[in-house]
Amino acid sequence: MSQEQPRRDEQLQQSRRNDDEQLETIKYGDIFNVSGDLAANPIAPEDARMMASAETRVLGQMHETGPADVMRAAAARNVRVGLLSSRDISDVAKSQGINISETDVPGARVVTECVAGQVVGQYLDTTMTSGVEMPEQDVITIGQALEAACQMIGNKPVEQSDAAAIQAAEVCATGNNAINPGGLGATAQAAAIFNARMDRDEDKIKLNYVLTEATEKLATDKAVSRQDVEGVVSAELRNNPSMTTHPGGVAASITAAARLNEGNAEGVVSADLRNNPSLTTHPDGLAASIIATADLNEDGSGI
Repeated sequence: MSQEQPRRDEQLQQSRRNDDEQLETIKYGDIFNVSGDLAANPIAPEDARMMASAETRVLGQMHETGPADVMRAAAARNVRVGLLSSRDISDVAKSQGINISETDVPGARVVTECVAGQVVGQYLDTTMTSGVEMPEQDVITIGQALEAACQMIGNKPVEQSDAAAIQAAEVCATGNNAINPGGLGATAQAAAIFNARMDRDEDKIKLNYVLTEATEKLATDKAVSRQDVEGVVSAELRNNPSMTTHPGGVAASITAAARLNEGNAEGVVSADLRNNPSLTTHPDGLAASIIATADLNEDGSGI
């Protein structure tokens, strides 16, 4: 018995060590696409309150399933397991701050939410025009929708899925299936091919190089329609190995523009999305992509 008791004590101590190892704080890098010091910082209750206050100030209320909502859930877990107190604030939020900015685009605005200067949420907000029928002269064109995507994810390296979506959008705008040398589609394709050879993101060509002043670069332009959504979303999906569209990207912007042009600018997010933690960092961008997919399925095209 004298030898058995020490073995039990060792097993108990090992079990406690294992439990302690499992009790790690949820950090920014666990949830958001961030790097550096911010990624290593735990999400604290005061951080979540600051983001909720910023969202309320800019949007009128806290954005459901937005960054503040995600941060609040993560912070609550960190407090519940005893790793943080209810009044804790992260070092990066305290020293570098939390803020929300907005950029006006036709019929909507791009909302960008940042912690310590890094983006944790970005989406197209159409609620300020919800329920308002837009006069014909205020419809959003394909060129303007592409410029909105540039505003949202302009620093993203051009990938094949982006190039395919841009090319599809150009075809919709011009009505010409042939690639226009020197046009948006050709430029995007060349950028995607170049980027595939580069290892570092800083060496790659970004979307803002292709999409800045997209309206002027198109030979002709037209208002975005539901038919345009089908072509652009399908192109982006087919050329993405994960079969998804990029939040706030070309397909998402074309989808939002089409809904605004139809006078239906409601922010639709399904109950499944609201309850899926993996779909919360870019809520409206992802929701727009899901809506576009549903639209394709409704008309029998599928994806």
